[in-house]
Amino acid sequence: MNRISNITALDAEAMKRASEKWNSVAKPLHSLGLLEDAVVKIAGITGSENFSIRKRCVAAMCADNGVVCEGVTQTDSSVTAIVAKAMAEGTSNINCLADCYNADVIPIDVGMCTDVTAEGLINRKIAYGTKNIAESSAMTVLQARNAISVGIDTVGECKKNGYQIIVTGEMGIGNTTTSSAIAAVLLELPVHEVTGCGAGLDKEGLSRKISAIERAIAVNHPDKSHPIELLAGLGGFDIAAMTGLFLGGAIYRIPIIIDGFISAAAAAIAYKIAPQSRDFMLCSHASGEPAARKILDFIGLEPLITAKMRLGEGTGGIMLLPLLDGAIAVYNSAHRFEELPMERYVEQ
Repeated sequence: MNRISNITALDAEAMKRASEKWNSVAKPLHSLGLLEDAVVKIAGITGSENFSIRKRCVAAMCADNGVVCEGVTQTDSSVTAIVAKAMAEGTSNINCLADCYNADVIPIDVGMCTDVTAEGLINRKIAYGTKNIAESSAMTVLQARNAISVGIDTVGECKKNGYQIIVTGEMGIGNTTTSSAIAAVLLELPVHEVTGCGAGLDKEGLSRKISAIERAIAVNHPDKSHPIELLAGLGGFDIAAMTGLFLGGAIYRIPIIIDGFISAAAAAIAYKIAPQSRDFMLCSHASGEPAARKILDFIGLEPLITAKMRLGEGTGGIMLLPLLDGAIAVYNSAHRFEELPMERYVEQ
């Protein structure tokens, strides 16, 4: 956690050069919108207007949540291990997209209820699942800090291995409940306004979910001004480790892509711990969950994709990669004003 003090600002000169490079492309100024902004931000993160994101991965944090016992999900916790194993074996939803977009998938057991043996699944288990937040804190503050460190360490290893951009992914049955609990506190909104059906709850299931979160807040007395304690009280090991991914991106200067609502809840915690970490985040899409846009507004980021996706695993985040690839292709390879008999566009 001490590494957070190493976070420094984006490279303003690299961003200026990237903006000038965009303005030299023979097209109307800023006509690729948020994609241009994303390219300029990556230049600021990496310190160069000439960067690459060809080597990319999805870091998927896998963990179980004790609140599942409250009947807040359609499936039980066994699904977490099943999907984590599929990720490791290359057969899950995220692997299909990763193959399509030339990315690696790195699943990490940061707190599943069971031990899964699968080549490619990294064991960084903090504990065998969290406690039921409706009855007590999910974890200790020390466990929260350790889980955050797993995420930071993961980014450090990715940097060492040459990865240039990381998509945040997760697998953890019950984690829309923990994310909604965090969102309710950070946004200071009633629980029913930030809580959705997750992976297909019916009306009765949604009612149980809202009740569990309300009890969790009453039991834990969370304070948004103490984000690590908030995370320990209401979060999950998956959210804590993703929080570390976002902090690690700022420490090691690698762009980190926010996936959906759960990932955004982690990003919001990272932002509260170290506000400058926001500058190293790229927002992929607005999830279909009720609080998705609200939590992104809280961070101060705008999604590039609006498709009401809510699959998880990093599937929304990875879909930003081909959009970035297209923008970078124009940025690097399109014709320039100096090559053509036409005048530059100018700011009006």
